[in-house]
Amino acid sequence: MNYVLLIIVLFSYGCSHKYDKKIKNYKAGIISFNDSIPPIYVAGNFSDTNANVFDSSIINHFFERNPALNIIKNYVEKFYSIRHYSCAWLNNGRISEQANILFNRIVYINDHDIFYDAPYLEEYKRIMTQNEYDSSFTNELMISAQYFYFAKVALSGISESESKSTAWYIPRKKIDYVNLLNELIINNEDHLNNTLYPQYYMLLENLQKYSIINKQNQWENLSIPKTKYRLGDTAEIIQKIRTNLFLAGDISINNQSNVLDDELKNGIQSFQERFGMNNDGIIGKKFIEEMNVPIKERIETILINIERCKWLPNETESEHIIVNIPEFKLTAFNKKEIVFKCNVVVGKSTNKTIIFKGDMKYIVFSPYWNVPESIIKKEILPKMKNNTSYLERNNMEWNDGKIRQRPGEGNALGFVKFVFPNNYNIYLHDTPAKSLFNEEKRTFSHGCIRISEPIKMIKFLLQGDTIWNDQKIYQAMYSGKEKHLKLAKNIPVYIVYFTSFVDENGKLNFRKDVYNRDENLKKMILNQ
Repeated sequence: MNYVLLIIVLFSYGCSHKYDKKIKNYKAGIISFNDSIPPIYVAGNFSDTNANVFDSSIINHFFERNPALNIIKNYVEKFYSIRHYSCAWLNNGRISEQANILFNRIVYINDHDIFYDAPYLEEYKRIMTQNEYDSSFTNELMISAQYFYFAKVALSGISESESKSTAWYIPRKKIDYVNLLNELIINNEDHLNNTLYPQYYMLLENLQKYSIINKQNQWENLSIPKTKYRLGDTAEIIQKIRTNLFLAGDISINNQSNVLDDELKNGIQSFQERFGMNNDGIIGKKFIEEMNVPIKERIETILINIERCKWLPNETESEHIIVNIPEFKLTAFNKKEIVFKCNVVVGKSTNKTIIFKGDMKYIVFSPYWNVPESIIKKEILPKMKNNTSYLERNNMEWNDGKIRQRPGEGNALGFVKFVFPNNYNIYLHDTPAKSLFNEEKRTFSHGCIRISEPIKMIKFLLQGDTIWNDQKIYQAMYSGKEKHLKLAKNIPVYIVYFTSFVDENGKLNFRKDVYNRDENLKKMILNQ
């Protein structure tokens, strides 16, 4: 019986030789841009499971001689147990085609100065280049060991303890590499797709694009203008901006005109939207500063966020909510479909919103705001000393030794809050301060997340519930009496941190690193 083997491969960013050296310690495999093989999997003939059987004790002997590979020993043992200890990579003692495909990927990494630090790599090279008859099955086991090591790096990235050190507290996805390999063997690519967070693929595609721009060295560096340029204005800098927008894909044609025409204005607005700016179509200092960020730094940002993608599961088979802190956006999904997006306000730099995952369990209509002890001490008590009627004026009261704000207009939580119980006391809620949603940088809260579209959120969480119509929702929100409503099912909520991502229109976005989370991760994966 012949099987189809789909080998997981990683990505190439085609940077210049000089830049390759700068990031040579990024622990990832790559494929060539000129390679005709699809970027996620490649086909080959898998060895017949009824031939080339070896004794199971050989596996222990192999790892005793190669102890640095012990981190993937369990995967190898499980894989061969399922195969009843028949070879996967050898045919009659000779290395098969698909083993050479994997080897070519790994060799390509080192040829391009990107350090892939798998143990016993030189021994692996010797085995693959000599392709000698192997009666001890050492070659077979070394190829499998290198495969699992390669796949672990590809799909998991740095360790969970390392990711936590970057303030990322979402539990890492669990991957059964043996099951994944077996699914790929039987040509079940959906299993791989369901393993990886969708942004992973989209960022890889854009990484290639930006790497080509970097290699061609055509990106124009611009002087900061003393004036702003609007529709109809003419200037030399406008021609350079047009070139950059063409390279980035914000305009489809570069007519090299130095006039800010309608087409260029649309391109400027596209760029502004992708960078989270006010899309007024005007060239000013802020616009030029964003455009002057070196392409190599944009590439580093993409790599950083590709790494984050490795840590997340794929939730596209269910309803879920994503809040991206640097984007200041909430996105509600019904499987792969976006139900709605809305602006959010997140924590200040001194009260950073935590990166974590929870399960939305209930809605609280007309909520009390139970004021946190820290806010009572730092803000409310000092104000009470200067104003004895402070609590009454702010619709507050003492309750069991603590202060709470009564439901109603002016309540800090607005008219509804959404609870996904967690150790950080963070939840989503309405707010009376609506004007803050119009700010470009929306870091104003004490850590909880204010949402601009609470009605849409309620309807999303109660979709399919015929009892809760518009009238009943509004009555509960504005009743002035707190009411808890348990959801029929829990909805996953992910508070994430992506400074680069691809939006629903397929456009690559960048955002400011508002909590300075990128630098530490960059040092880990790029060794800088």
